[in-house]
Order: sequence, then structure tokens, then C-alpha cells
Amino acid sequence: MSGTTTHWDSPSANDFIFPGWFGTSWFNKPMFLALLGACGVLVFWLLASRNLKLVPGRGQFFAEYIYNFVRGIGRDMIGPGYNRFMPYLLTLFSFVLVSNWFGETFLFMFPTFSRVSYSYAAALLTFAVYVGSGLRRHGLRYFKVASVPSGVPVWLYPIIVPLEFLSSFITRPVTLSVRLFANMFAGHMSIMVFVGGGAALLTWAGNVFYNVTGVVSMLFGLLMLLLELFIGYLQAYIFTILAAQYIGSSVGEAH
Repeated sequence: MSGTTTHWDSPSANDFIFPGWFGTSWFNKPMFLALLGACGVLVFWLLASRNLKLVPGRGQFFAEYIYNFVRGIGRDMIGPGYNRFMPYLLTLFSFVLVSNWFGETFLFMFPTFSRVSYSYAAALLTFAVYVGSGLRRHGLRYFKVASVPSGVPVWLYPIIVPLEFLSSFITRPVTLSVRLFANMFAGHMSIMVFVGGGAALLTWAGNVFYNVTGVVSMLFGLLMLLLELFIGYLQAYIFTILAAQYIGSSVGEAH
């Protein structure tokens, strides 16, 4: 887009690629945000778990609210024995939420999980947790538990078993990662389009209609920014509840 005073390059996937820092190809803005998010979550929960009181203050109340929220997910999705998975679920929810909200933090303005590699990493880690938990609970019989639904006639095994195996060990981690990545990528791209395009139209010389459209576009971009706060939370919740559901299916008796 160009005018007498403005040139604007429309957003593309290249805006999600960052050069490396300090002479490396891997330490870049997304990696920095991932490390910052991990350290932030660690510090928050270490501080929240110190000096606990019977009558909680504001900070302890806030931390307990988050813990009880994730605890409800674990209890409902996993059932008996869910407590031993709480550290993972709580860390997962906190990290995904913070990383998603980096996209709405003006200092950073980039959601970590809009890079698909980070979504793959979170999904593969969850995959390792629920498969490892299933093997610990059932031994090698876990593969039968995961692939053969109870009550299915033997003559249906050639059809059902491959589908269930594909669903449990291939589809789950792929859809878990792609869902998170696609939502954060699309949301961030939309914000860049409305805010960047609005700024270009707002500064367009000699066209009042473009200028007014630019104001509307930027206001809509701010609304999108607020919506993405909710989407970031929703995706953290969905990722955590699916992780808990998969763990529950692995450690339970029936598939």
C-alpha cells in the first residue's frame, strides 16, 4: 500500500521469523520470551508457596485461586491419583497462559506459541507425560488399553485398532499443537493487519475517507487486542484440559 506520504508492507509469515542474537541462530526473541516465561512462572510459584497463612492475603488468595482452578481440571479429567500430576498441569497452564499474553504486552507484542515449534514442543512434552504415565500404570499392556476399546467385537479389531492407535499416538499431539499455534498465529496476524493498516490509512495524505477508515481500523485493532487476552486464556485452558484428559485416559483401566 502506498500514498503520497505512506508506504506499508502488509503482514506476512516473515514477521514471525526473527534473527538470532549474540551471533547465534537459535537465541532470538521467541526463545528469549520462552525463557522469560519459564523463569517468571518459576519465580511466581516459588514466591507464592512461601510463608503460607491460614488466612490468605491478596497474593496468596490469587495463587490459591489459580491452583484450585487447575486442580478442578485435574480432578475432573484424571480422577483418583490426579494430585501427582498437579505440578505438571499447573506449570503447563501457567506457562502457556503467560506465553500467550506476551502477545498483548506492549513491551513484547509477540505470543510465543505463534511459532509452531514451541507448540510442537509443548505437545510432545505432554505426549511424553501421558504415554509415560500409561506405561508406568499398565506396563506394555498400555498399548492395548490405548488401542482396543472395551466391548469391541474381535472381528472389528482390524478396523478399530489402527484408528485408535492413530488417534492416541499421532492425532492427539498433532491436533494439540496445531490448535494452539493456529489460534495464536491468526490472532496476532489479525492485530498486525488492523493496527498496521490503520496506521497507514490514518497518515495517508489528501484522503479524508482513508484517514477516518484508519481510525476505525486502529480502534478495531485495540478491540482485537482485548479479545486476544481472552483467546490466550482460553487456549491455555483448552490445552491443559486436553492434557489432563489424555493423562486420565492413560492411567485409567478402561479406554
